[in-house]
Amino acid sequence: MKGKNAGLYIHIPFCRSKCPYCDFYSLRLDERAADVYFDALIRRIPALAKKYNITTDTVYIGGGTPSVLGAERLGRDLGPAREFSVQNCEITVEINPFDAAKKNLDFALLREAGVNRISMGMQSANDGERRALGRLSGRNDVSLAVKRAQDSGIDNISLDLMLAVPGQTVDSLKDSIAFCADAGVRHVSAYILKIEEGTRFYEKRGELTLPDEDATCELYLTACKELEKRGFMQYEISNFAEPGYESRHNLKYWNCGEYLGIGPAAHSFIGGRRFFFPRD
Repeated sequence: MKGKNAGLYIHIPFCRSKCPYCDFYSLRLDERAADVYFDALIRRIPALAKKYNITTDTVYIGGGTPSVLGAERLGRDLGPAREFSVQNCEITVEINPFDAAKKNLDFALLREAGVNRISMGMQSANDGERRALGRLSGRNDVSLAVKRAQDSGIDNISLDLMLAVPGQTVDSLKDSIAFCADAGVRHVSAYILKIEEGTRFYEKRGELTLPDEDATCELYLTACKELEKRGFMQYEISNFAEPGYESRHNLKYWNCGEYLGIGPAAHSFIGGRRFFFPRD
């Protein structure tokens, strides 16, 4: 079946633990629930692709923490998605550096399954800032995770960077950006921290030492300038890439392209209509 090209987003709602700033829909990992969920995904992906008559030219597996489930299960998930994919499909998986650095994740298996892009949740290269954000791994773990992905043949790697986090300064931000460049990644996503209701940060908002509005603006502008200086050109409000490594999936959202979202809290835009699955 030849359909119209669209992006496919697959939500994996499992994590080892909940980060204090995170508002995305996720649950603590339960292996039995994960097996049942994957069985449902494997049935649902082809059914919805046929229903909306789409082929996929980008696939993005996000969460949650997809890497907590391991490469073999993620590869199973990608099987039905690839049945409807074009030949040069961009396939991205979100990775926690903790899973990759501890060798719980086989990048070679991911590559065999078709993954050609990794989005890694670093948030900061400063270990003090990482601890404040509830991250389980350190700076060295991030370095090791990036290298393991590169050694497997996946060189299209993005690192997430958070701005205006507790304790962050212009100098610590510059150090995190230098870390990204020195690691040889191709893309950086730089997001300003937002305190969302229902998170631990929201409950403790009066105790957090956060930059004020002017300092937040300075951090954002510093990120834009420093990233460009190091070859990462801004192509969207929060995304920066070496030329040719812009995320095609991100651009679908930005340019009002069509995409199908599968899983709890996943959103879709197909045939001029927007819809989503409940956070359940």
